[in-house]
Amino acid sequence: MVQVEPIKAFNDNYIWAICSQHEQQTWVVDPGQSQPVFTFLKAHNRTLSGILITHHHWDHTDGVAELLLQFPDIPVYGPKDSKFTGITHPLSHDDNVTIAGIAFKIVETPGHTLDHICYIDEQIAFTGDTLFSGGCGRLFEGTAKQMWHSLESLKQLPSACQIYCTHEYTLANLAFAQAVEPENQILSEHIAWCQQQREKDLPTLPTSMEIERAINPFLRTDQAKILAHLPVYLQEPSDLDWQILSKLRLWKDNF
Repeated sequence: MVQVEPIKAFNDNYIWAICSQHEQQTWVVDPGQSQPVFTFLKAHNRTLSGILITHHHWDHTDGVAELLLQFPDIPVYGPKDSKFTGITHPLSHDDNVTIAGIAFKIVETPGHTLDHICYIDEQIAFTGDTLFSGGCGRLFEGTAKQMWHSLESLKQLPSACQIYCTHEYTLANLAFAQAVEPENQILSEHIAWCQQQREKDLPTLPTSMEIERAINPFLRTDQAKILAHLPVYLQEPSDLDWQILSKLRLWKDNF
């Protein structure tokens, strides 16, 4: 059995701590800062056993070097051929890695960056900046077509699978989602719940794949009316799902 705990970093990042319930071992996902991790480990009397990286961006990797100064022999898992050079155990699509007794499958999810990977289990998924609650990552390096394929692969996860992304972007994402689908009642109810969470300074994460399939416009490109409220400047024929995602992403970028 494991427990996943959020470690707050920067203004809106979460470093996820995967904690074994029977041992004092802890793994962290995307440590953009080291000090919050050290604070967490000390407060819970735990030791760091390893690091998981989803992609090379600094706010997911900058804490690695200082963590390794105190824990020099731990593995750093991450994408093969990444721009981040601190990875000791490179991973590719369909690789498997066991962390705290959980066998994660590696899924390559280019779009936000070209090196992005997700750590997938039937019950838990660490999706980095590919899939957010109510949204997806900006297309900094990849294409809309790549992102659509990446999201489609994640969309196949079981409904109960818990989605751990690495930013508290949920309310901003859901504001956009409501502009896309103002009639979506499940979305409206989820917004109310998320607002209650944030008023208590609690995370809106993890989310579930069941919720995301119901509220996330970037997973709903197959819905007939998903572009019904598209701004005029983006209204050109879009027959393919990845083209629809491209329009939604452009709209979100300027929302």
